[in-house]
Amino acid sequence: MINPNHRHRRAVITALAVSLPFTFLAPAAVSSAAPQAPDQQAAAPSLADHLDLGAEDQPETRTVTTLAPGVTRTVITRGAPNADFSWTAEVALPSTSPDPDAPTSALSIQTEAQKVADKLTAAGVTARVEHVESPQLADAGGDLGYRVRVGQFGTKADGAATVDRIKAAGYKSSVIYTGWDGDAGSSEDDHGPWNLQVLTIDPKEFKGDLTSSFGPNLEDRETTSQLSAAAGALAAVNAGFFTMDPAAGAPGDPAGAAVHNGKVLSEPVGDRPSLVLDKNGTSIQRLHWHGAVTAPGSTELPLDGIDRVPGLIRNCGGTDDNPTNLPLHDFTCTDADEIVSFTPEFGPTTPTGPGLEVVLDAQGTVTAVNHSRGTAVPAGGQTVQAIGADVEKLAAVAVPGKRLKVDNDLLTENGKSLKTTPSTDVVNGGPALVQNGQLDVTAKRDGMVRTNDSNSFFYGWVHKRNPRTFAGVDAQGRTLLVTADGRQTTSLGLSLNEEAHVAKSLGMVNAMNLDGGGSTTMVQGSQVTNSPSDATGERPVGDALLVLPRHQP
Repeated sequence: MINPNHRHRRAVITALAVSLPFTFLAPAAVSSAAPQAPDQQAAAPSLADHLDLGAEDQPETRTVTTLAPGVTRTVITRGAPNADFSWTAEVALPSTSPDPDAPTSALSIQTEAQKVADKLTAAGVTARVEHVESPQLADAGGDLGYRVRVGQFGTKADGAATVDRIKAAGYKSSVIYTGWDGDAGSSEDDHGPWNLQVLTIDPKEFKGDLTSSFGPNLEDRETTSQLSAAAGALAAVNAGFFTMDPAAGAPGDPAGAAVHNGKVLSEPVGDRPSLVLDKNGTSIQRLHWHGAVTAPGSTELPLDGIDRVPGLIRNCGGTDDNPTNLPLHDFTCTDADEIVSFTPEFGPTTPTGPGLEVVLDAQGTVTAVNHSRGTAVPAGGQTVQAIGADVEKLAAVAVPGKRLKVDNDLLTENGKSLKTTPSTDVVNGGPALVQNGQLDVTAKRDGMVRTNDSNSFFYGWVHKRNPRTFAGVDAQGRTLLVTADGRQTTSLGLSLNEEAHVAKSLGMVNAMNLDGGGSTTMVQGSQVTNSPSDATGERPVGDALLVLPRHQP
């Protein structure tokens, strides 16, 4: 369903062979993953007839595959190669910070950008200064600054010699494709191409499960196709943000809220949106954290987190974090004094290091108090680690043979505990894209805006086109899981602004961004069906969303 305020666009829809009697708002190609019994040939979902993406007269084709009653995978190709796009060298600009060690950035103020361009031109490298204006989002956007670029090339390799000349003049640069720009006004005139895939799950017809999986444990990463194959899934997409660098924590650990089979396994980042899956359907909720450790008759100790390395908070958004308690994306905050609990799902052993670790059995009874960290979590039990000043506090309440109560609650926006059952799963993400049918891209609130890098992070992560994975719910209660390929000349990717428009044009009334970039992956069965952008191929991820077939007794 398209909101009445949604700007109208025309599209050329190319019809391919139709093999099943499905009805669409506009012609679309339909195929079948496997022969379907007559009672399985339910109507395919009526997605909007075209995407709100690029110039309005762009060709668009759709191929629909039925995976099970109530589950389809729609492949959407839109647009055509644009001869106006080229490769160009983008110059890294010196920081205007007084800190001599401040990193270079993609953007700067006009006077500084012009100064760099003049120096390059004087060195025989003709440079141009371009003003970067970003589409206005709910809480960010507008004037980002100025970039410096050199040349126009037919291929990336053609720009190598120019990069060398720029380096000889004293600056770093990289060769990028101008089709990946997300500048204000560019989308309305662009020709693409774009390649997207949409999983649509209709709970009225689908008798299986939509769930999540992190694999054998939280601290290791697996590919989406591995997670899908291991579970026997019909289809899967990558899910939430996760830790990649060991310096930022345990690789694979969710960098935000996580619940699996009703059990809380990771705390949220501030109040970033989370995708909540349960027997009542799919919803997007802003969850909060309340954690505590309490011994009978003692004062409640704050529990900072669960199943992560104490002292390292990926994406920030906790309590007493340095430098901020607010969400800060792709950044690792620190806290010298923390208490963190661990479940058996974390891995074979907990993180090692100085501090204190208390071992609890399934009844919450203290069975050991270790004066260093790193041990196996007992089956059905948990451990609690403390570092810094919290070591003494935890030691004072952890008495062998006595019980210790550990609370790790996810709170809804009204302050009540999130009600979970064994069928409840939660994966993290952000920012929000659509709320109550209206565009609502909350990039600043959800930590995608930094104030100390000349807007360079926002420029690369929000403004520019990248591979994206996102999820939402339409007015009929169906869940849509979407991947958009990017960082390729054959598929440009989406800016966050474009992603929100696409979500809305697909009929989503509530939608949120999931992990993207090299993580973006769509799988049918165990086969990857999209084109991941990492040079090494499919990226191992922290978790995935799985569409599981109906359980056969």
